[in-house]
Parts: sequence; C-alpha cells; structure tokens
Amino acid sequence: MFFKNLQVYRFTRPLEQDADALEKNLEEFRFKSCGSQDISKLGWVFPMGKSGSMYTHSATKQILICLKKEEKMLPAGVIKDQLSERVEAIELEQGRAVKKKEKDSLKEEIVMQLLPRAFSRTSQTYAWIDPESGMFYVDASSARKAEELISLLRKSLGSLPVVPIQLKNQTDVIMTDWLVEGNIPANFKLEDEAELCSALEGGGIIRCKQQDLLSDEIKNHLSADKFVTKLALNWADSISFIMGEEFALKRLKFADVLQEQNEDIDKDDFAARFDADFALMTGEIKQLIPAVIELFGGEQTL
Repeated sequence: MFFKNLQVYRFTRPLEQDADALEKNLEEFRFKSCGSQDISKLGWVFPMGKSGSMYTHSATKQILICLKKEEKMLPAGVIKDQLSERVEAIELEQGRAVKKKEKDSLKEEIVMQLLPRAFSRTSQTYAWIDPESGMFYVDASSARKAEELISLLRKSLGSLPVVPIQLKNQTDVIMTDWLVEGNIPANFKLEDEAELCSALEGGGIIRCKQQDLLSDEIKNHLSADKFVTKLALNWADSISFIMGEEFALKRLKFADVLQEQNEDIDKDDFAARFDADFALMTGEIKQLIPAVIELFGGEQTL
C-alpha cells in the first residue's frame, strides 16, 4: 500500500464525522456496477479489497478510503460512423439537411443502443485522511481525477471542508533558481529529469531524462527565456518524486531499503502487511510534505 501520486489538501476545519458515522455514510454510496444503460458508475469499496469488510480502514490514527469507477468503453469512431450513416440515410430519403439538434438526438440514441454491448473498464483511487495534521491526500495523477473522488465524498458526508494547498512562492520560479544557481536545499537531491517551458507563447517545451540538470547545456536553455515546470527530486534518500507547477507530487517511488523494512512480515498475512506498509508510507509522507512546503516559502494562509 504505497501511493504513486499525491494531490494534497488541507481541512479548513476539523472533520466532524467520527469513524462510525464515516463508515455508515460511505456504505450508503457503496459501488454498484453499471446497468445496461449506464455510461459510468462511482462508489466506495473496501480499501483492503477481498480481505476487507469496511469502507474505512484505520491504522495509526490514519484513515484510508477507496473509490471505484466503472466506465463503458464506446469507441468514438464507431459512434461517428453510425451517426454519419444515419444522417446520410435521412438526407437522401427526405431530401433535407439534418440540423445539429437532430444530430445530437441521433447520437444519444446510438449511444443508448451500444451501451448494453460495450466493454467495461474499472479503476480505483485511494485517499488518505490525516485527522491529526488536518490533511487530506488523494493518490491521483491529476486534480481532475482527485476532484472526482472529493465530489463523491462531499456528497456522501454532506460536506467536506478541504482546499488545495497553496504555496507562498511559485514552484517554477524557485525550481528555476535552483538549476541556475546550483543551490539545492539540504535533505533534497536533484535527480536526472526535468521539463523546461519557454516564457514566450509558442516558444516550445524541452523534456530532459537521464540528464545532468546542472550542466551548461541546461543553463543555456534557462538563459534563453525558459523556466522549470517539472523537476525530479529525492528527499532524504527515501522518496523520489516529480514536482510540478502546482503543489502535486507525481510518480512517487519509495526507496527499496524503506520498503524492505516490512519484508519480515509473513506474505500470507495480507492484513498485517497492508497495515505495516500503510503505516510506513503515511509516516514518511507526514515528514515529506512539511519539508516540501518549507522549500517553497511555506503555505499561504486562508
């Protein structure tokens, strides 16, 4: 149980739901599979999967929840082809042009006819509530995907007083200064990946991998009106991640030596290993996030 991405939020006031109330409210919005005419469905599932029996999983005063999404796969090309055929048939038969409103209606009709035969795709998104620190974390690669979970949680609970973390200083400005000056803050290390964008409209993007980011080549790009929008960092030799323009950490990778701390737990004891990994992950991230916030001048007050 290790998150791969972090969208980070702060509670503006303490979560009023206790564990029992939270469990009950999530159960009311538990996941149900798509019906024949459903394009997608969202709902809560057990974070521990088949080994679980609750919609909230608590360990070391941290709470883990899991959203499941099912989507019907309808290829846009198939819908487009069928719509073209129907429009052409109507125009030939009736000798008139089909208007946009009628095309939209035909498209909706085609979708409804195709849905019962469509394949389904499922995905899961985890979120972690840290009541002690007043923080909320979503394992999502984009704010849009995180907002999908937050919207259902807000609906499930009646309210969810969380806002994205806002930093005092712009991440792109600070990260650009690091590469220009070669001055990386203590306890952090540069890795070998970055994205540079031009300050000029239409000026291009440069993506670097396996690159010395303090080289003259990179500095020349930065001198030519480019700035750093993504940067690979390592914290305390424990966690590697990509820092972006917004306060989101992507492609988290926990050091092998860290994950090996729980190798002595019997692999057949899924619950014990799950709890140990969750406790290890949350303990590390609870140290990492304040350090990252400090990197960029602290947090803006509301």
